[in-house]
Amino acid sequence: MNTPMLPPVDRLSALLDRFRVRASLFHTGALCGIQTFEAQPGRGFLHVLRQGEMEIRHLAGAAGPQRMTLTEPTLLFYPRAMHHEFINPPVAGSDFTCAALDFDGGERNPLVQSLPPVLRVPLNAVEGLRPALDLLFAEADNVRCGSRLLADRLFEVVLIQLLRWILDHPAQAGVSSGLVMGLADPKLARALVALHQAPRDDWPLEKMAAIAGMSRSAFAAAFKEATGTTPAAYLTDWRLSLAASMMRSGRPVKLIADELGFASASSLSKAFRQRMGASPRDWLVANR
Repeated sequence: MNTPMLPPVDRLSALLDRFRVRASLFHTGALCGIQTFEAQPGRGFLHVLRQGEMEIRHLAGAAGPQRMTLTEPTLLFYPRAMHHEFINPPVAGSDFTCAALDFDGGERNPLVQSLPPVLRVPLNAVEGLRPALDLLFAEADNVRCGSRLLADRLFEVVLIQLLRWILDHPAQAGVSSGLVMGLADPKLARALVALHQAPRDDWPLEKMAAIAGMSRSAFAAAFKEATGTTPAAYLTDWRLSLAASMMRSGRPVKLIADELGFASASSLSKAFRQRMGASPRDWLVANR
């Protein structure tokens, strides 16, 4: 008897609803000579090499390769702060469209934490990307009413399509552990999406395993292997990441504790101090 196929789940929307990302177009056209992009906390970059060739350099000792060479149209994604330099032909240059990315939660953003420091993906590798890029380039290359705002939103569309590709091809993206690997597993993804959608609920191991269609022991083992942590520890980290984001928006700790399933404000504060190394008040002062 064949096992019925489970319907697919939307693995990204709950994450991006809770931790939004905003793109801001800042360059389109040729880049000649050396261009430097400084690391800024909470800021990433998405570069689209439309044509040409170039070399990329990173600081010695930084995570990822110190040098890369691009020879074909490519998406270059820096999900978090990382100093990088483009070394371009001195005359003709390389044709680029570039956007800065601001992720809610900064370094605590769960997706940001689970991605490599830099990803390079040929444009033709991402299915369905070309129509969005054609619209993006048309808006970036022509000054019309609302062009900048529309280009920003189209960059966000391109980013979501890239994230879809990463979830479907984690090995090619250089991901080996963390949230992305959990979401790449069809069974684990069902439990993770349910947890992301309802962080206030009680989430005993039996409930998560049942949603995944697995036994408790099989689920716990598969979850740890994929994400590198236990289901209970991931749930706590998810709630605390949400709490940190909500505190930065001005929500009182007492209300946050209730919304995220903590027994009290003091229990949230205790868990927060254990994970973050500071009380909610002190952390907020340091991260405004």
